[in-house]
Amino acid sequence: MDWTAFLKHHNLEHSMSQRGNCHDNAVAESFFNLLKRERIRRKTYRTREEAKQEVFDSNEMFYNPKRKHVRNGMLSPVEFERQHDM
Repeated sequence: MDWTAFLKHHNLEHSMSQRGNCHDNAVAESFFNLLKRERIRRKTYRTREEAKQEVFDSNEMFYNPKRKHVRNGMLSPVEFERQHDM
């Protein structure tokens, strides 16, 4: 199955536009900006494992289950998916 057919089959939209368009990576850039601003900036980690754990905790313990998103109808990603799996 090609990528376009996969997206259509799962009722998904392409998130990329033409090369050089600043909106190509807007969602990912927003996520990583938030991660840096809220969790990582001005911190020094003793080990790579400690840094990895901080990112994991931020994503899996806060961002996905708790942080509400305007684009998800003010639901967390986990709650949004739960409602759409029904």
